[in-house]
Amino acid sequence: SREAERPRTAMAMAWRAAPRAARLLLLGRRGIASCIDPSVGLTEDQKEFQKVALDFAAKEMAPNMAEWDEKEIFPVETMRKAAQLGFGGIYVKPDVGGSGLSRLDTSIIFEALSTGCTSTTAYMSIHNMCVWMIDTFGNEEQRRRFCPSLCSMEKFASYCLTEPGSGSDAASLLTSAQRKGDTYVLNGSKAFISGGGDTDVYVVMCRTGGPGPKGISCLVLEKGMPGLSFGKKEKKVGWNSQPTRAVIFEDCVVPVGNRLGAEGQGFNIAMQGLNGGRINIASCSLGAAHASVILAQEHLSVRKQFGEPLANNQYLQFRLAEMATRLVAARLMVRNAARALQDSREDAAVLCSMAKLFATDECFGICNQALQMHGGYGYLKDYAVQQFVRDIRVHQILEGTNEVMRMIVARSLLQG
Repeated sequence: SREAERPRTAMAMAWRAAPRAARLLLLGRRGIASCIDPSVGLTEDQKEFQKVALDFAAKEMAPNMAEWDEKEIFPVETMRKAAQLGFGGIYVKPDVGGSGLSRLDTSIIFEALSTGCTSTTAYMSIHNMCVWMIDTFGNEEQRRRFCPSLCSMEKFASYCLTEPGSGSDAASLLTSAQRKGDTYVLNGSKAFISGGGDTDVYVVMCRTGGPGPKGISCLVLEKGMPGLSFGKKEKKVGWNSQPTRAVIFEDCVVPVGNRLGAEGQGFNIAMQGLNGGRINIASCSLGAAHASVILAQEHLSVRKQFGEPLANNQYLQFRLAEMATRLVAARLMVRNAARALQDSREDAAVLCSMAKLFATDECFGICNQALQMHGGYGYLKDYAVQQFVRDIRVHQILEGTNEVMRMIVARSLLQG
């Protein structure tokens, strides 16, 4: 088999656990207790999307996730294969190459893909958010110019909101775009940009007016524009299959025709994008947590201490039960928020914040507990569980920190 032909290096041999976990997920009830089966409650179409994504995760992503992490490889060709399955523009309209699926369908797909490589799936979720912004807020010319090549992942996109001096306080961003005739002259910088330097399209939030959110507009930049440059590649704890760099604008000239929506609409575009982004990143956390539960379940069954399998230890049984319960609770919360967002419900933004807060916190705890159950082995890079821990830690920070999620929920309660 192809797997058997891989070089028998320590790294290649060691990661047998990751493909195993993904295969168990694909096998359904033969490998997963029905109480945590992610296909429960789904329509037949959704089960099919899920199976396709799990199959892709098991065959194309899980066998490579360690190498992508170790060598910091941005797996462009693998993502293009995923795009052939419709995963490059999942909730983008079909007339420009998208799959036209719902937010719930999207959540199901990202959860499944994340069992194979959370870092790569998380980048794909950001790319999908960018294409959706262009599809939703762009005019017909912009949609047809940018979306087809992004949906096929011939080209890749990055989302540029965060700045060195404005993270959680996004409305205070300083990157400026001065209008000069039919162009904007852009100056400033963005920080922590996923894909930065390796991607082709940059959806940039910048200040075209006065202070505050009403002075922010959204421009779409293309790699190669004069004045657009990038910082050094950041060294990160996780998310190593996607590059992260600063994006720098020095008298960067952008046509007015590259503006999405009207001047002053940028902050609204950014926040609407982030509502979906929060569902997407929470879904990626679900996939990592589910894979970690499977890995822990398997380890407890085969590892012996004090003359018997760890699975016979009641304390560990209770912890495994808690992990499974928190996983299912988080999944239900994420899918509920996805439905609310799809239906444009009034409470959708708050439910997205709740889901992001709860799922990313709980799923990190699940992965961390799975590592603990592996004992010293869990701390070795020979075992997949440590990579899931490293890759989802940042989910509690990006797409709005979980502290900001608490502020959004509290504000809604107190103002309601």
